[in-house]
Amino acid sequence: MSKPFASQADLADKVVSFEKLSDNAYAYTAEGDPNLGVIVGEDAAMVIDTQATPTMAQDVIARIRTVTDKPVKYILLSHYHAVRVFGASAYHAQEIIASRDTYDLIVERGEQDKASEIGRFPRLFRDVESIPPGLTWPTMTFQGHMTVDLGKLEVHLMQLGRGHTKGDTVAWLPQQRILFAGDLVEYESTPYAGDAYFRDWPVTLDRLAALDPAKLVPGRGRALLTEAQVRQGLAGTRAFITDLYGAVNRAVAEGKDLKTLYREVYDFMRPRYHDWVIFDHCMPFDVARAYDEATGHEHPRIWTAERDRQMWQQLEG
Repeated sequence: MSKPFASQADLADKVVSFEKLSDNAYAYTAEGDPNLGVIVGEDAAMVIDTQATPTMAQDVIARIRTVTDKPVKYILLSHYHAVRVFGASAYHAQEIIASRDTYDLIVERGEQDKASEIGRFPRLFRDVESIPPGLTWPTMTFQGHMTVDLGKLEVHLMQLGRGHTKGDTVAWLPQQRILFAGDLVEYESTPYAGDAYFRDWPVTLDRLAALDPAKLVPGRGRALLTEAQVRQGLAGTRAFITDLYGAVNRAVAEGKDLKTLYREVYDFMRPRYHDWVIFDHCMPFDVARAYDEATGHEHPRIWTAERDRQMWQQLEG
């Protein structure tokens, strides 16, 4: 292979930031590694996404304890990807909440996704043996909208449309105008779109923008602390998705196959986006999914560890 597979060469630890967004909300970010959110009410706390292993979640828990002694009663899974969910057991939460679509994706492809992501992200799965056997299962699901009361603080959990996956969920504090967007929004980090709905994603971003957030925690990249930064994060994500899908769609219309168009699309995207985190990791997966959608496959195919390697060899070998 001409490039190291996925993120296997990315072994350097990142600098973690734990930023206060308000008296109730905090962002845990790490230089382009997956972000987490923490919301604290008078009675309990909620954690949005969990880290990839219980061992890695311990650092999150330690930072939470610097700002509150309230129990972590709720975990929200913004979507089903293994790198987000397998730290859940460390929090001893009373409820693990997810959209019904996320639950269904865990049923359909959770085992395959676990094996796939462990192979792609060895550094993010530090002490993988600490993950309990089996999958992380939601204990509570919802469709569309759900409100959780943390004690004089209501958190609105919403599915605003398909994008990064079909189950994407955001957490919204309307009075404080703080949005935890999951991987629907990235900031100076490459959107992973291997399980995406390219045609739907920009519409979903419009719905996020319509909330008029003052602050936003993206799935990767630093927390966006001003309205101008929020607009920039939304615009950057939209530009990447529309640029990539547009390039793939044009190539498909010209009758080009996946291997042929991959290099053309990569070269088209690279000048603007090559310095975004995990660009080289994401591009084969993103283009493969965009090709499928442009050729009539509405729903993403399941990525397995074997399919990951075969696709990478085809496009990057």
